[in-house]
Amino acid sequence: MTLKEIPNSESACEDSCCSDKIDPLQVESKCEDSFCITNNESANPEPIQIQMGQAGKTYHIEGMDCSSCALTIENHLKKIPSVKSVSVNFSSGKAHVEHENDVEEIIKEVSKAGYKATLISGRRTKIEVSKDTSNQNLIIFSGVLLLAAYAGSFTTMPAFMVTILYALSAFVGGYKPARSAFYAIKSGSLDMNVLMTAAVIGAAAIGEWLEGATVVWLFALGNLLQTKSIEKTRSSIRNLMDLAPPEAWLKNGTNIVRKPVEDVMIGEIIIVKPGERIPLDGKITQGVSSVNQAPITGESIPVDKHLGDTVFAGTINEQGSLEIKVTKLVVDTAISKIIHLVEEAQEQKAPTQTFVDKFARVYTPIVFGLALVVMLLPPLLGFGTWGDWFYKGLELLVVACPCALVISTPVAIVSAIGNAAKNGVLIKCGAFLEIAGKINVIAFDKTGTLTEGKPKVSHAIAPKEVLAIVRTLEEYSTHPIAKSIVQYTIENGIESLHGENFRNIVGKGIQATIEGIEYFAGNPKLFADLNVPLNNFEQQIESLQREGNTIVIVGRNNEIMGIIAVADTVRKTTVKALESLKQIGINQVIMLTGDNEGTAKKVASETGVTRYFAELLPEDKVKTILQLQSEGFRVAMVGDGINDAPALAMANLGIAMGGAGTDTAMETADIVLMADNLEKLPHTIKLSRTALKIIKQNIWFSLSIKLLALALIFPNLLTLWIAVLSDTGAALIVILNSMRLLSKSRLDEE
Repeated sequence: MTLKEIPNSESACEDSCCSDKIDPLQVESKCEDSFCITNNESANPEPIQIQMGQAGKTYHIEGMDCSSCALTIENHLKKIPSVKSVSVNFSSGKAHVEHENDVEEIIKEVSKAGYKATLISGRRTKIEVSKDTSNQNLIIFSGVLLLAAYAGSFTTMPAFMVTILYALSAFVGGYKPARSAFYAIKSGSLDMNVLMTAAVIGAAAIGEWLEGATVVWLFALGNLLQTKSIEKTRSSIRNLMDLAPPEAWLKNGTNIVRKPVEDVMIGEIIIVKPGERIPLDGKITQGVSSVNQAPITGESIPVDKHLGDTVFAGTINEQGSLEIKVTKLVVDTAISKIIHLVEEAQEQKAPTQTFVDKFARVYTPIVFGLALVVMLLPPLLGFGTWGDWFYKGLELLVVACPCALVISTPVAIVSAIGNAAKNGVLIKCGAFLEIAGKINVIAFDKTGTLTEGKPKVSHAIAPKEVLAIVRTLEEYSTHPIAKSIVQYTIENGIESLHGENFRNIVGKGIQATIEGIEYFAGNPKLFADLNVPLNNFEQQIESLQREGNTIVIVGRNNEIMGIIAVADTVRKTTVKALESLKQIGINQVIMLTGDNEGTAKKVASETGVTRYFAELLPEDKVKTILQLQSEGFRVAMVGDGINDAPALAMANLGIAMGGAGTDTAMETADIVLMADNLEKLPHTIKLSRTALKIIKQNIWFSLSIKLLALALIFPNLLTLWIAVLSDTGAALIVILNSMRLLSKSRLDEE
């Protein structure tokens, strides 16, 4: 293994935990409590798979605006004998239920708790957020009654009428939260509906009808706004379903018929006209066009497509008419897998979210108990009146709602994952999003990652008659280098000759008889075995090898007739992507390659990597990752997701390229760049960092509001309606702050 340090490179070693040196093939990962846990940060957690029996079904739950709502529904359904298992996720707004009773019964039970359930029958099920305005109308009516009562208190309206109007306002606006509170208590949950209902009943008990009615109305209005905002966040990825058309034009002999995509089989031919979206993945059998692949890969420039090229469902055929042979069923298309993987990712809890949820579960009952103590203990000890301390206890009940706090992380995670998906990047778990924001070193595989992975002829030191011999020899081989030489001769108008007695010399080259003479083409070792001297070509061969070229020698068993140099080319997007990474603070950009020192040095100088490791076997790449981690770095490894699997597993974060073309890349890595280039990598790192920053902002803001409200209770500076306004207001601010991550525009480094 060779290590070279490029002059003037900078090494940034930030505070980081060093990974234990463990066998990458023995890395264990698991998911507990619906979020990713690893035995160390370098091990890659697998997204949890919720295993359902034959009766397992998935429901979209509308109306959840807090994780405690999910807990209430989950606990309620668990008490039903015919329900075998249930998992409700607030972030995605889904419930996975294994049950023996009818779907309608599950929907009815969910509605009892104050929420609406819709069965999701498949990946393409379109979830329509309810446009029922009855709840909104009730809030308006409650507000009108509240305003009428308040105005009546300044007129000659009898006091009992004012009280009745306040009571009606509280009943109309608070009926749904009170019903949800009933089922929360019944299921053993202590959610915000319970706390608010208790506060309103308490306010009414001490004659604070204005306070109670105002609390109900503000709470109901806040819940409505929160629900609408969160549903907008959840639907960000569902909109991808609209990209692939539901029907396709199918070629049936000489006829063209329209057919639902679910009924189209693999191998059938579909026709896509200019301007239409491609309905299914396939290969072009006729036609030439440019295709806008932005929905899949995030690429802004359309890609030229020719005969035999792969196209993806949801992309747009911009120019010519295409005939496409279907290669995947609708449930297996790239866009279907993207939607499925992203929805799974949105259901996983990031470590920060899990911590916040655990904190909230402890915080809420503590404050609830403290409220009871405040209500009872001071007046029992003779400090103040029962009414004053009871009111302070009610204020504590409202302050006990940790809504803004528990929303602070999941909405940000869901928004960031949705943003990444729209930009052609799959982030498989909230934990990976957090890790990406902490990465300070990125290691790249060379071939197929930094370079095209397709060798091309860089120098041909041979006359045309020798090139004709080379073409004849190399046409027999399927090696990528041989193919590149054949392509070069075709482009230069070199015709092949008649050859016979072809023989492949393993690891060295090829041999054939042309016009009765035996010729060879291969590496220098082949001609060394033949005892053929390099003569005048020796200096040229050494020079080309130092420049990173692979040498193919052509000749007979007694002389060398010419040499051809072949080299891999650096991707056009590589240099720009690496420069962008350095601009955002990734100062250690490292290349790992199995190629020789000369090739590695050449590619390093062309791409601008700060450090490279050459002549590596797959196991050496793993050792290199461990070495970098022992130096104090958090390391991301970027590769193709197949050959680099051990290194991807050992790195703190595994990133695969070209996910749109390979299922394996989607399955093996933590983050997948759908396009076959690195352009989206800087955006992903910036998105992750911004998400972490917003999560921290949300948490500190939520806690600060709570502490301020608590501090204002005892000097009698807080009222019930101000307390509920601060709670719902804080939750809305946190949601809106998180929704900034949905923007596809360039993220500024904050």
